[in-house]
Amino acid sequence: MTEPSGNPASHFWRLSADALCKQLGCGLQGLVTTEAAARLAQYGRNSDVPPRIEGAMRAILRRLLEPLSLILLVAGVISMLTGDDIGGLIIVLILTLSIGLDTVQEGHAVRAADILRRSVALKAEVRRNGAFCQIDVEEVVPGDILRIRAGDIIPADALILESTAFTAGEAALTGEPYPVQKRAGAADCFDDTSNALFRGAVAQTGEAIALAVRTGRDTVFGAAASALAEAQAPSPFERDLREFGFVIARATLALVLVVLTIRVVFGRPVLDSLLFAVALAVGLTPELLPMITTVTLSRGALRMAGRKVIVKRLAAIHDLGAMTVLCTDKTGTLTSAEIRLAKSLDAGGEDDARAARLGAIAAALGGDRGSLDAALIAGCTDAAQGWTLAGRQAFDFSRRLGSVLANGPEGTLLIVKGAPEAVLELCTMDDGTRSAAMARVRQLATEGLRTVAIASRAWRGATREVETEDETDLTFEGYCAFADPPKPTAAAAIARLASGGIKLKILSGDDPVVVKRLADLVGLNAGRVLSGPDIAELSDEALAVRVQSADAFGRLAPDQKSRIVKALQASGEVVGFLGDGINDAPALKAADIGLSVEGATGVAQAAADMILLASDLEVVADGVEEGRRTFANILKYVRMGASSNFGNMLSMAIASIALPFLPMLPTQILLNNLLYDLSELGIPFDRVSKQATAQPQVWSMSHLVRFAAIMGPLSSVFDFLTFGALLVLFKASPDEFRTAWFIESMATQILVIFIIRTNGRPWRNWPDPVLSASSLIALLVAMVTPFTPVGAWFGFVVPPPLMLAGIAALVVIYLACAELLKPLAIRAGRDG
Repeated sequence: MTEPSGNPASHFWRLSADALCKQLGCGLQGLVTTEAAARLAQYGRNSDVPPRIEGAMRAILRRLLEPLSLILLVAGVISMLTGDDIGGLIIVLILTLSIGLDTVQEGHAVRAADILRRSVALKAEVRRNGAFCQIDVEEVVPGDILRIRAGDIIPADALILESTAFTAGEAALTGEPYPVQKRAGAADCFDDTSNALFRGAVAQTGEAIALAVRTGRDTVFGAAASALAEAQAPSPFERDLREFGFVIARATLALVLVVLTIRVVFGRPVLDSLLFAVALAVGLTPELLPMITTVTLSRGALRMAGRKVIVKRLAAIHDLGAMTVLCTDKTGTLTSAEIRLAKSLDAGGEDDARAARLGAIAAALGGDRGSLDAALIAGCTDAAQGWTLAGRQAFDFSRRLGSVLANGPEGTLLIVKGAPEAVLELCTMDDGTRSAAMARVRQLATEGLRTVAIASRAWRGATREVETEDETDLTFEGYCAFADPPKPTAAAAIARLASGGIKLKILSGDDPVVVKRLADLVGLNAGRVLSGPDIAELSDEALAVRVQSADAFGRLAPDQKSRIVKALQASGEVVGFLGDGINDAPALKAADIGLSVEGATGVAQAAADMILLASDLEVVADGVEEGRRTFANILKYVRMGASSNFGNMLSMAIASIALPFLPMLPTQILLNNLLYDLSELGIPFDRVSKQATAQPQVWSMSHLVRFAAIMGPLSSVFDFLTFGALLVLFKASPDEFRTAWFIESMATQILVIFIIRTNGRPWRNWPDPVLSASSLIALLVAMVTPFTPVGAWFGFVVPPPLMLAGIAALVVIYLACAELLKPLAIRAGRDG
């Protein structure tokens, strides 16, 4: 158990009750109301650091300060200040919708997750004013005397004063699925915490009286929860999007300054040049990228909600698709967290149902109703039929065994069950036989099985309560072996993730032997399981090397799980972590994508980016595909901007310097940009082929630059051909030039969508009807506008038919060249 740093009564289980009372300034009779109130003021409420929740205004401001948003905001303000109110309002409206949609969606997700986190104990039983009473858990203070019964969630870190057949489930803290025996008395060694209770564990059997030593943030639970108060680093998607924004911002600023400077130097009107430069900035900026991203991610979140996944952070959907390594806890994720009877063996190690049947009789008549007894009864449902209880010796945790005296078909039989080493000492056998029996127990342990030994003897004389002296001269009946089995879907889900380029690693607090067995069962490489002590001896650099070759880790402390996550990230991996316990919170926070489940602790849910309502790796695999589909559609928008939008704005900038008139008026540029943006509103709904979701999707600036370096100049080449044809062949006037180029620009920008949206041939992967409709409607509006009275308001004229025919021919040739050059630009990518 990892100690919180700076806590009072560190390693308190090493101290006596009297020493702790002296240190805490209390007595074993409990507190009075006034003392409790003073301690509550001194130590604070028994609660955790609340998770960092971003307010609406802060969330809006964070999004507004992104590079792309700042460009649009500045461009909109300048447009309105220089008299172009319509253009400025269009820009601001787009920005407002994008930021608003993103903020509202994440707010809904956070509220939904908060509802899920309210599955915690509300009351605790403490001795106040000399009598036990119920109080709110948050009012428990150090020095309180607690009474904890089976089923209670332990409210504080505490030292046991008295106990009766008490066990606690600490799976949420340590990953250990089996109940842990707890008792009063001195610890046997430094790390022996059998006399200590820890907040967040669950009492499974018996009853205990304990002295509360640490509460709230000072508990082991609270130390893990404190990680939630730390600011979270930007996700891979957020980092990539910001980097892309800075690249666009630098390119925009450079081009605008060059155009504005040259035009002013050449004596062109300053105001016209400024408005033109602002229009260029807007045209260069993919202003719909935040909205396209948000809508695409929101649609992904809705689809994932249909698959019972709550998305708390929209960018996490992309990060899930980019994930290359998934680290997962064992209990409840790969395993069912339900103990079952796996084997019943006789004294010689052969399969024999007698040991399990006798064990089930003892469990049904006088067991402690813990998980092992429940598994025995479930494994032999009718074993106790015809048997009655004549006496019992309750399970003694110091002796590690218990017994029942039962009357039934075999007469009166004393049945003893417990830890093998304890039961075997009471059996009639020589040392060699006993050693061989223990060797079988160790062999079963290598198979990931926990063993209980069963012994019996015929009872002579009258029936009565069983005494310790009666548990002698026993006949060893055999072993009952228990397993926390892997989920039936685990191996197939792991294989599915592997086929998608995702490596899976088990990070568990359980015994390395058990972890190795589980790893073998689900098909992972477990030649060597790295344990917590192994990792403690490794530097961060050495750990980054070792984690690449190991798939299984055992006996890990919470901070070691987060160390492994960071070591994988240092090696360039995009790391996901799936966990449900308190001990998983630091790793969930450190991972690029944190995944938790509905039944997880509140701390784990608060630390996670997504909450799975079904604890199954198949759900994760489905989410990975959704993330990759989402990214593929976002990438389509970026590619389109890089190919046609950037090329056209570059052509316009050069033409504005070379021509004696503006190649397009600022209002025409904004109309061009608005219609082009409307044509792409269907991208979030577009289809994505299976090939595009086959491997992790990584945002590569070098690939985007390569794409833009090929497809952008291609667009510019055809723009210059259009300029030449209009000026030389058709002797176009300035108004005819602007109108014809507007038509050519809109046709090439919009129609190339159908080519760039897929890495393969367009006719083999048809677009979604929504994308087709948005694109073709925008194209129709662009083609019709110059022929309407609205066109005259924008400065358009009706071009001659021959000029229109020439433009149409250039558009067809451009689309054919774009399809031919696309494989070179994409570099033999996967089909989208």
